Amino acid sequence: MAIARLPLIVIDCPDPGALARFYGAMLDWETDVSPDRASVCSGDGRCISFHRVADYTPPEWPTQDRPQQMHLDVIVDDLDAAEVAVTDLGATRHEKQTGTSYRVFLDPAGHPFCLCLN
Repeated sequence: MAIARLPLIVIDCPDPGALARFYGAMLDWETDVSPDRASVCSGDGRCISFHRVADYTPPEWPTQDRPQQMHLDVIVDDLDAAEVAVTDLGATRHEKQTGTSYRVFLDPAGHPFCLCLN
């Protein structure tokens, strides 16, 4: 029996609403925004929450000068099509790409995330 469950992932950022709208659009999840926090949730109960942090400093990947803090890997069927879609939403492709079956991007708050093939 598990000691705990993982009901929610929480990500610090400067603008919770903007980041929730980005991930909500990318994942096609419902977005809920309030002044200092926001969330996106799937129909089956998976959620990501975003909390406002004063003086937020984004991570620097791949160096550890400011560690990642977290990153998400999301599965896609077509890397090229997914890249166009996430950059249209506000993501930035990271200049350093270390693999061929995934691509590293920065969300609008500077968190790295990867688009991955199965």
